Amino acid sequence: MTAEITQSAAMTLALQQAELALYTSAPNPRVGCVIVKDNSIIGRGCTQAPGGNHAEIEALRDAAANGRDVRGATVYVTLEPCSHFGRTPPCADALVKAGVGRVVAAIGDPNPQVAGQGLARLAAAGIAVESGLMAEAAYEINIGFFSRMQRGKPWVRMKTAASLDGKTALHNGLSQWITSQQARDDGHAWRARAGAILTGIGTVLQDDPQLNVRAIATPSQPRRILVDSLLAIGPEAKILAGGGTWIFTAVDDAAKRRTLEAAGNEVIVIPNRDGKVDLPALIAELGKRDINELHVEAGAKLNASLLREGCVDELLVYLAPALIGDARDMFALPALTDLKQQIKLKFHDVQRIGPDLRVLARF
Repeated sequence: MTAEITQSAAMTLALQQAELALYTSAPNPRVGCVIVKDNSIIGRGCTQAPGGNHAEIEALRDAAANGRDVRGATVYVTLEPCSHFGRTPPCADALVKAGVGRVVAAIGDPNPQVAGQGLARLAAAGIAVESGLMAEAAYEINIGFFSRMQRGKPWVRMKTAASLDGKTALHNGLSQWITSQQARDDGHAWRARAGAILTGIGTVLQDDPQLNVRAIATPSQPRRILVDSLLAIGPEAKILAGGGTWIFTAVDDAAKRRTLEAAGNEVIVIPNRDGKVDLPALIAELGKRDINELHVEAGAKLNASLLREGCVDELLVYLAPALIGDARDMFALPALTDLKQQIKLKFHDVQRIGPDLRVLARF
């Protein structure tokens, strides 16, 4: 006797489908969909790359390819079906046309162009609708999309790796390697899911990083972003290889801009009153450029500046079981005179990654 497919089991499968779009769907949300009829999964799908099918359409096509009739079926989808014309037609209309009987959405779509209208359109067509099943998990997989839609800016995740006493490198700059290969590979997986990776000129001059994903297979590379207030970057820096890097600066050096842009990069001048890059303005600009998640890998000074400016949503910290002593810190924050001045966070997740600890903490 076949075990009954529960609502939670069906939505779990839909969330697994959404995870298949983790590295491909941006700037669109990562959405998964499964169709259930007569206690069987008859179709499943996930959001394709921009311009491709949304999850619901993929699931309907999958059912059709398997010769299954979706009329009267229940559709489990991790995000409310869209109701507007974007790069593709509305998924709500496709579900109505297909004649499904019920739609269960994990969470509503934060996009103002949808925001309840998708479910309303389904209900108006006589389709039973529900929302809220496993909403937290659905939110987490699209935390950047929700941030951009609701706040106009990406979800900013700051990654750092340190010893147990919070040191990231020796004073001479040596840092390879404090954490394990497993932790470094895991860090690349977090890089891969971001729309962009940001670092500062200090890190570039010290380490000359490629700032790309190498440890795992990914169909596309995140955008590389450099904060360089004085436009000190040299044309041979690895972060510029292949072009496409966005360089935020506080000075408009026309000659240097031409050189950098001739190589396929873009220079964006956003100064603050102190002659540095206006970091909150930078974050807002990334929201306008459809960046859902921003991954920061920078030095102590830029890390501290981003924290002081309120630009960071989450810390991703890898801690090695080692003590280094007097060395470089994760954040160049000023000394406090009262513990009431401390920056408070909440632990969101703590896991072992090889011999190290991975801590996700949110503000």
